[in-house]
Amino acid sequence: MNKTSATINKNGGYMSISNYLDSVARPFEGLAPWILRLVLGVSFILHGLGKFPLPPEKMVTWFESMGIAAPEIVASLVAVGEVGAGAAVILGGFLGGAGHLVTRLAGGAVLVIMTGAFYLAHSDWFITQKLFMSEQIFLFALGLYFAIKGNN
Repeated sequence: MNKTSATINKNGGYMSISNYLDSVARPFEGLAPWILRLVLGVSFILHGLGKFPLPPEKMVTWFESMGIAAPEIVASLVAVGEVGAGAAVILGGFLGGAGHLVTRLAGGAVLVIMTGAFYLAHSDWFITQKLFMSEQIFLFALGLYFAIKGNN
């Protein structure tokens, strides 16, 4: 082991930096998925609540200009869907066995909502630098993470 990838422990031997960081992080490993869960959940709840009261008039006007059918209903469903998906991502962590399914479904709902947002609001971002510099790609990635992993 070379000295650049190791640190000297108190007995004079070498312990790798990776092992040391593992020992420091180990007590916090259970918190890691909760950090992701809370960030995604709270973000989605706040984005949805920002569209209340229903129907969200600015969104309705925008949907009308795009020719979307029943814009009041669609805009209201987006707002409710964001709040619901965000809440379900968080609550799924508390629900034991059923929580695994709730978390996966909530992650899937996030994917559907974010795909709609990319298609309708940010189609010019597809696979560009702008996409990867936005918060939206992280919301999408977190939704994908929970759709795949659930509570595992």
